[in-house]
Amino acid sequence: MCYVSRDSKGFTLIEIIVAVAIFLIFAIGIYSGIQFIFKSVYQSRLRIIETGILNEQVEIIRNLSFHSVGIVNGSPAGTLERTVTTTRNGIGFTITRTIRNVDDPFDGTIGGDPNDLSPADYKIAEVEIICNNCTQKEPVSISTRVAPKYLEGDPNNGALFIEVFDANAIPVQGATVHVVATTTDPAFDFTDTTDNEGYLRIVDLPSAVTAYNITVSKNGYTTDQTIEPSEENPNPIKPPSSVIAQDVTSISFTIDKAASLAVNTLDLLCDPIANVPVPIIGTKLIGAEPDIYITNQTITTNSSGSSTLANLVWDAYGLQATGYDLIGAIPGLPTTILPGTNNITKLILDTDTNDSLLIQVLDSATQQPLSNATVSVTSTNNNEQKITGFGHIRQTDWSGGSGQEILLDPIRYATDDGNIDATSAPGDITLQQVGNNYASSGELESSIFDLGIDASYVNLVWEPLNQPVEAGSNALQFQIATNDSTSTPTWTYLGPDGTSGTYYNPNSTAINAIHDGERYFRYKAYFQTASTTFTPRLSDVSLPYTNSCTPPGQVHFANLVAEEVSVEVTRAGYQTSTQQVTVSEDVVFTINMVAE
Repeated sequence: MCYVSRDSKGFTLIEIIVAVAIFLIFAIGIYSGIQFIFKSVYQSRLRIIETGILNEQVEIIRNLSFHSVGIVNGSPAGTLERTVTTTRNGIGFTITRTIRNVDDPFDGTIGGDPNDLSPADYKIAEVEIICNNCTQKEPVSISTRVAPKYLEGDPNNGALFIEVFDANAIPVQGATVHVVATTTDPAFDFTDTTDNEGYLRIVDLPSAVTAYNITVSKNGYTTDQTIEPSEENPNPIKPPSSVIAQDVTSISFTIDKAASLAVNTLDLLCDPIANVPVPIIGTKLIGAEPDIYITNQTITTNSSGSSTLANLVWDAYGLQATGYDLIGAIPGLPTTILPGTNNITKLILDTDTNDSLLIQVLDSATQQPLSNATVSVTSTNNNEQKITGFGHIRQTDWSGGSGQEILLDPIRYATDDGNIDATSAPGDITLQQVGNNYASSGELESSIFDLGIDASYVNLVWEPLNQPVEAGSNALQFQIATNDSTSTPTWTYLGPDGTSGTYYNPNSTAINAIHDGERYFRYKAYFQTASTTFTPRLSDVSLPYTNSCTPPGQVHFANLVAEEVSVEVTRAGYQTSTQQVTVSEDVVFTINMVAE
C-alpha cells in the first residue's frame, strides 16, 4: 500500500514565473556587462591603432623638407595629399591632413604694426583620422609644428584674408572655403574652414591679379562666390580675387541659412489655377551693366496651382503671372524672405486684360497694408473708385433684361414688377415712363451672385447716391438676401438691422453681420418718386466683401487704357496721397500713406 504525505508541497505557476523573471534579469545584466566590456575593449583597441597611425603621420611630415610640407594644390603647396586611406588589422581608416602657414606676432603681422612683409613664419600640421565602418562619430586628431619658428616665407608672396558673415553681419564659423587658382605657379585647389571670428587667413600665396576663385558654403546655408567675367556676365560684382606681394588682400562673403518660397496661384474664389508660369526676380546682383540678379527665373505651378522654390537667398522678390491679371498677393509684393524661413505667397489671378493697375497701400512707418482705404483712378478714359482689402461684386448694366435667376450674363437680372426701365438708356435704371409721367414706384430683383466662398460682407455701395430732390426722400433704397445654396425657393430680403422692415439708404450702407458666412448674394432695388415728373436713377451697384483670398491693403483696376492716370488715396487718420502713374500692360504700384 502506498501513502502520500500531506506535508509535501510543489511550486505554483506564479512562483515559477517570478523565478524565471529573476533569472532573466540577472542573465541580461551579465550579458550587458560582458557586451559593455567587449565594446570598451574594442574602442580602446581602436583608439590605440588610431593613435599609432597619427604618430606615424607626424613622423612622415617631420621627415619632409620644410618646403615640401604642404598639400598638393593647397596653400601652402607641398607633396602631401589632403585625404588618404589606410587599413590596419582589417579595419579601414580615412586620414585628413591640414597644413597652415602661421604669421607669428614675434616679428609683427602682415598688415599690422609692425608690418611683417614675410608673414609665413612657420607651419602647423593637423592630422585627423576616423574609422570608416565603425560607430565612431568624431575623428581623433593631432597637430604639430613642423618648421623652425623663425623661418620666413617667400617675400614675393602676399596674404589673402577671407571674411564670412551672415545677414546680420555676424561671423560665420566653420564655413567651407574652396580656393582655386589655375594660372599661378604652383596651381591651387584646396579647401579650408573659417575660424571662430569667421575668418580664413591665408598668409603665403603667390602674387597674382584676379587669379583666385573663391567659393564659400556651409551645410544648410546659401553659397557666395567670386565669378569669372563672361559674355553673359561681363562685369561681375565680385570677380576673382588678387594677391599683392607683401600685402594683405581682404575679401568678404555673405551666407546664411537657405530659405524656401511656395507659390500658390488662385482665382478670386480661392480655387487653384494650374500650370501658371510665374516669373520671380530678386534684388541682389551678381553682375552690373547690365544688371544680372542672383535670382531671375520662371517657375510653373503644378496641377494643384502650387510650386516651391528652394535654396533661396534672403531678399525681396517680385512676382508676376504670365497670361493673367494679378489681382493681388498675400502677403503683398515684393515678398520679403528672411534667412532660414519657409514662406508661402498666394497670387490671386483673374482673366488677362491688356492694361491693368494693382495698387498697394501701406503705412509709411510700419510698411503694413492698409485696408479700408479709398482709391480713385481718374484720367481721360478711366474713372473708377474702389476700397482696399476687399473683394468686389459689381453690376453696371441691366440692359440685357430680366429672366436670369443665376448670374451668367452681367447685363441681365432676375425680375422686375413692370414699372422699371432698364433698356432705354443702357447702364441706367429708371422708373418706367408712360407719356410725360413716370410710374410712382418700382422694384427690381437681381440675379444670384456666387462669391465662391463663405464671405464676410462689408457694405452696399451704389451710384448715384444723390437723387432728384423732387423725387423725395428715400427715392432709391435696397434690401439684400444671402444664402448658402442657390436651390432655396425663398429668399428673405433684409435691411441694415437684420429685419425685413428696414432698408439700405445713403445714411445706412453697412451690411448686417447676420449675412456673414453665406456664399450667395442678391439684392432688390426699390424706386419711388414723390413727383411723377421726376425719377430716381441707378447706374452702379457694388458689394465689397472679404474672404481668405482677399489681398489686404490692395485693389485692382482692370481693362484700363494705356495712359497716365491720377491715383488718389484717402483713409481716415492719414494724409491724402495723390500720385501720377503711367499704365502700360500690367503695373504694380505702391503708395505709402503718412499718418496725420
